[in-house]
Formats: sequence, structure tokens, C-alpha cells
Amino acid sequence: MAANNRRMSGKKGAQVGSGGKRRRGLEGKGPTPPAEMRKGHAKQRAANAKARRATGRPQQQRRGGGRSTSELVVGRNPVYEALREGVPASTLYVQQFIDNDERVREALQLAAERGGINLMEAPRPELDRMTNGLNHQGLVLQVPPYEYAHPEDLVAAAHDEGADPLIVALDGVTDPRNLGAVVRSVSAFGGHGVVVPERRAAGMTAGAWKTSAGTAARTPVARATNLTRALESYQKAGITVVGLAADGEAELGDLEALDGPVVIVVGSEGKGLSRLVGETCDFRVRIPMPGGAESLNAGVAAGIVLYEAARRRG
Repeated sequence: MAANNRRMSGKKGAQVGSGGKRRRGLEGKGPTPPAEMRKGHAKQRAANAKARRATGRPQQQRRGGGRSTSELVVGRNPVYEALREGVPASTLYVQQFIDNDERVREALQLAAERGGINLMEAPRPELDRMTNGLNHQGLVLQVPPYEYAHPEDLVAAAHDEGADPLIVALDGVTDPRNLGAVVRSVSAFGGHGVVVPERRAAGMTAGAWKTSAGTAARTPVARATNLTRALESYQKAGITVVGLAADGEAELGDLEALDGPVVIVVGSEGKGLSRLVGETCDFRVRIPMPGGAESLNAGVAAGIVLYEAARRRG
């Protein structure tokens, strides 16, 4: 009996079964669904965005992107050129007893023709104080704060037109002239606006307005508190984010994403895309340059890609 007990004590207890889970885990899951049905895929996001547009739901009120500070343009030639190029202005300050030469007369005439610009006479010491002692030559033009859009406003504007969004985002571009050139290209090729970061980036100054050649009046510039989060928000809305990089995996001519909703991200001429922005992009593409140039400035690079997008959409 003792022997029997020893033999029985060596037996294993009852085994808990898998309930068929292992067997079901070996079963096939069927054919791979198309891209439009795969959760998180770029084509599914685009399809969802297209469906939302088709429902004709009214756009929600967007919050603004903030305002810049007012700016002063000083000197006879700079003031004249700003007025000629349509840079927004609120007040033209003219020094008392100024030598009324041809450039002064032309500036006063432009201000009067445009309308809505206050003309103020001021003594020289007052203009010196306003400009911190700069050589104003008796003319100072006050540029009002720029009203930035919100990044979502650009998508809403495209949907209102029944078009796929075509947006340019600038990462680390600090020259206002480059920003103005990009705004001009976006306007020329039917884009819906430009996004710039709130910090360490060029803003809509008088210089940017002049380079845009007046197109900034009809092409919105949005300001994002965090560019990476703004790009991720665009992706959730079904928009493909394409970053331009000299070492990009794909070539511009092979990129099919330009046919649909897209954000083109352009980095600085020297450093290119920042790490986080580059990792956020769905694609990183390069512009072929047979001439051997190492890089293009932001305005030229954006213009090339926008032309290619407009050509395919046309």
C-alpha cells in the first residue's frame, strides 16, 4: 500500500487546457484588407477625410493663430518700397519741416492713394525716440500686427473649395525673405497656406510682405505652437506629410502622394529638417540636382515641389 502511495504521489495533477486558443491561433486570418480599410494607414485617413467632406458638415469655428507685434519701417527708400509693394500700414510719420524731395513726395502720394493710412507729423526728436536713433531720414511707416491663421484653418479652407489640401510647412527657416518667397509660390501654384513655428522661425514682417509681392494678402500664414504636433494633427485628418531632405529615401518624381492631400515640409538651407519633424514625416524625398548643388533655399525648393504637385493635379 505504501508502494502504491509512492507511485501515485509521483503522478501529475489535472492539466488546465488552452480552451482551443492555441488551435485558433494557428488558423489563418484571411486575405490582407485593402489599404483604405487598414486602421492608421495613410490611405484610410485620406478616405475618411474625403467622406467627411462629402457629408457637407459645416466647419467648426477655428481659433486664431495669434498676432505678431507691430513693426516700423524706417528710411525714405524702404518706406517707399513698402508702400509700393502693398505692405499693410497703419500710420506714416513724417518729420516736421522735412526736405520735401522726390522720394518723400512719392511716398506721401502712395499713402494717400491707398487710403486707410494715417499721416502724422512729428518732430525729429520724437522720430529718433520711436526708432531708437536709427537713420529714419524723416519717414517712418508703422506696420500693424499680422493676424496669423490657425493650422486647422488651412485645411478648412481647402475643404470649403472642395479641394485636397496643399500646404507648406517651414521648419527652422529664419529669413523672412524666404518665407515671403514661399508664400508667393504657394499662391502661384494654388496652395492653401503656409505653416510656421511660433519660435525660432521667420514671421510675417515687412520684409516677408515685400518678397511675397502682395500675395500675402490672399495666402494665409498659420503659426503653430509646436510644429511636430501640428503635423501629427494633419496626419490624423488624412493628410500625407512629405519632408524634403537631401538624403531622402524617394525621389520627387516618384512620389505619388502629391496627387492627394499633402503637407510639404521644408527645412533650413543649412541644417535641413529637425530630427523630430523628420521622424514625423510619412515620406522623406529628395529633389534631383544634376548640377551638383548641395542644397536649395526654402523658397526655391518649395516652388519646385509645388509646381510638381500643381502639374499632377491639373
